[in-house]
Amino acid sequence: MDIAAFSSLLTSPGQAVLAEAAGADLSENGLITTASRLRERHPADLVAAALTQVRLRERARAKFGGDAARMYFTPAGLEQSTRASVAAYRARRFASFATTSFITTGPTLELGCGIGGDLIARARAGVPGVGVELDPLTAAVARANIEAFGLGELASVREGDATRQDPGGYGTVFADPGRRTARGRVFDPRSYEPPLDTVLELAGRAGGACVKVAPGIPHEAVPDGAEAEWISVGGEVKEAALWLGGLAGDVRRRATLITEEKPITEEKLTVETLTPEPGLGDPAVREWGRYLYEPDGAVIRAHLVAEVAARVNGGLADPQIAYVTSDELVPTPFASAYEIEDVLGFSLKRLKAELRRREVGVLTVKKRGSAVDVDRLRRDLGFARKAPRGAKEMTLVLTRVGAAPIALLTRPADHSALNQSQ
Repeated sequence: MDIAAFSSLLTSPGQAVLAEAAGADLSENGLITTASRLRERHPADLVAAALTQVRLRERARAKFGGDAARMYFTPAGLEQSTRASVAAYRARRFASFATTSFITTGPTLELGCGIGGDLIARARAGVPGVGVELDPLTAAVARANIEAFGLGELASVREGDATRQDPGGYGTVFADPGRRTARGRVFDPRSYEPPLDTVLELAGRAGGACVKVAPGIPHEAVPDGAEAEWISVGGEVKEAALWLGGLAGDVRRRATLITEEKPITEEKLTVETLTPEPGLGDPAVREWGRYLYEPDGAVIRAHLVAEVAARVNGGLADPQIAYVTSDELVPTPFASAYEIEDVLGFSLKRLKAELRRREVGVLTVKKRGSAVDVDRLRRDLGFARKAPRGAKEMTLVLTRVGAAPIALLTRPADHSALNQSQ
């Protein structure tokens, strides 16, 4: 899709084709028939643009919920765009800075605004902004999204090179450097587009800034004075961000867990944040207790496993493996709790016998510090096919203590009894 085709999609005839395409059969079997039928009455390039947008909108529902139905996307723009719940949470931080800062603040300059997801979230939070986007088509898509939400008075987009922007005159900066090339994802911050060092230098000129980065960013790449935040949504790590200047908190690292409610808005987000506890050392190393705690991925990325261990009065069975064990069941949003039924040395024959004896029909397998091929193990244990209805469920956790491979037979902890006793 080029700019001409996209522009035609924004006209009245284009909107009519888009609406018709949205109600048509776009399944694998029905797509060709639908496209042929639409091309009988509309230009081929307009039909192609409409079908592309409808299919992208369907994919975008996972990130944007119901808002996806009125937004516009490019494949690359959707891939890199911020999830709506994360953008809404982050916009709240920008809005707070704008209202509490003692320095004069202006609009937010966004370097590499993509399709405008973060720009829109901040505008909805009352934070005006200007987005800069190098790709003309992506810039046009971002403008269309701003108009779709009626935010033209608070947000705008211009074409330009992010590295040539002057943050002077802006209150804050947000940057989202490209982390994907034709060869796939980019993990080295020096290979971002623009490189992270370049982006940080530009962002550092404003009173406050936030730079979106990959969750795997090395801790040594976090600049002095910055706060690194890892964000998890529904138990899955989605991204990380570096907060600079006045937007940085008083901690160096943070794990933030977001629980979404539909529709996705800032008011319907449950946010839990974990930060380092001063003076807390490494977790104790101990024998397996009654419970196993699996810290959220954001907690692990932020190196805050010790904080979780302290909250549940637990320790680590192996100092190098991020599984916490405790004799107590303590509710915490930062880790999933499992009751340990048995601790076994890894043996395929013994595992198979134990699972059969316990009449397990639904098996979830987790691992950390284990080289076992999970798919092959499931086949070897007889769980390659769907379990029979009414079968008992169990979670098998594969790990190690030192060099010894360990298999834990567990079930998700029952918090209901704990809640009733409190």
